[in-house]
Amino acid sequence: MQMNMYQPSNQFQQSQFQQNQFQQAQVMPEPPKVISTKDSLYLQDAMTWELTSMKKCFHFSREAVDPEIKAALDRVGQLHMHHYLRLLNHVNPANTANR
Repeated sequence: MQMNMYQPSNQFQQSQFQQNQFQQAQVMPEPPKVISTKDSLYLQDAMTWELTSMKKCFHFSREAVDPEIKAALDRVGQLHMHHYLRLLNHVNPANTANR
């Protein structure tokens, strides 16, 4: 019998699997007061990705001829800008009193 690598083989593994699924589903109610170096580096990367995506959307929006494509690119650019500002709000030391 061939086992699926994602399927637990016994009761203990199944219990561990369910516990891990529950832990992954939990959401932190608020950001921690102190973040690790790894988290800080991830946030920097995420902010870079959002900023780059925003710039590209706005650049291609200016070059688009079709008004529907221009509008769609502007909406997506605004979405990336919103994500960037939310991340910035979490890492900005001036906002620590607001948390």
